[in-house]
Amino acid sequence: MAGSARRSEGSARLWHMTTEASGPNAKQIKLWNEVSGPNWVAQQEEFDERLEALGLAAMDRARIEAGERVLDIGCGTGQATLELARRVSDGGSVLGIDISAPMLDRARSRAAESGVRDVTFEKADAQTFEFGPARFDLIFSRFGVMFFDDPLAAFSNLRNALRPGGRLAFVCWRDPEENPWATIAVDAVGQHIPIKRPKPGVPGPFGLADSGDVAKILDKAGFSNVGFEEASGKNTLGTGGSLEDTVAHVLKLGMVADALREAEVQDTTEIAASIREAFARYATPTGVHMNSAAWIVTARSP
Repeated sequence: MAGSARRSEGSARLWHMTTEASGPNAKQIKLWNEVSGPNWVAQQEEFDERLEALGLAAMDRARIEAGERVLDIGCGTGQATLELARRVSDGGSVLGIDISAPMLDRARSRAAESGVRDVTFEKADAQTFEFGPARFDLIFSRFGVMFFDDPLAAFSNLRNALRPGGRLAFVCWRDPEENPWATIAVDAVGQHIPIKRPKPGVPGPFGLADSGDVAKILDKAGFSNVGFEEASGKNTLGTGGSLEDTVAHVLKLGMVADALREAEVQDTTEIAASIREAFARYATPTGVHMNSAAWIVTARSP
């Protein structure tokens, strides 16, 4: 135990850094520290429930082994990071990085509460941070790699951090049209204020939706054996409770929250009514359920 604590303290010193709202991903850094991050923390349990199964599926494809060194990109509040740490067991280690200080604070608290060892969390931008060469056996992400301003630069940086033969495994959303939970809300909000409909190739939830483009990016970044697996299912929005709870949830997160902030909306009554009307046909006694579609992407470092 004491040896493990010393390793963790050393890792914390090694990876200590600050991330200001500057550089190529400044807009995302600002958003995830001031708006989306705090709102995500407030609704952490709902998001964990929505995303856990896809994250576990990606971990299974990664074939994690005890003793491995893992980097978790966009670790958020730490649910997936802690599971990765359990899978590498004693002798392995996991570093979770994110640009959101509020989410990282919650992740550290969860790690302390869980008693999981050899896991550290640091605030860092994966596109620009100098990890050093060949430090990791696996780079993993659960919906944390779609927001880069320059995906090629980011994945090239990450590939350099992998040992020869190391693996990449992440899960990301497929085309917005296959994910009505995102497009329907945006269309409803767009009746009232300017909001950009999500599309592939733009930093955001659907930045890596086009598998052809992603394959080219990973190839140029130096990865090999790139593979894509479709993962589809139902996405339960919000708490799995009432339609009203779901509308309140949507107003506080993601593209909708960003648009409300930029438009300086003070009264969301009419916007909430439009979202409620759009979601009504998907409401059930167990919540609002819509189709979801994701990619599980795997690759190797030669």
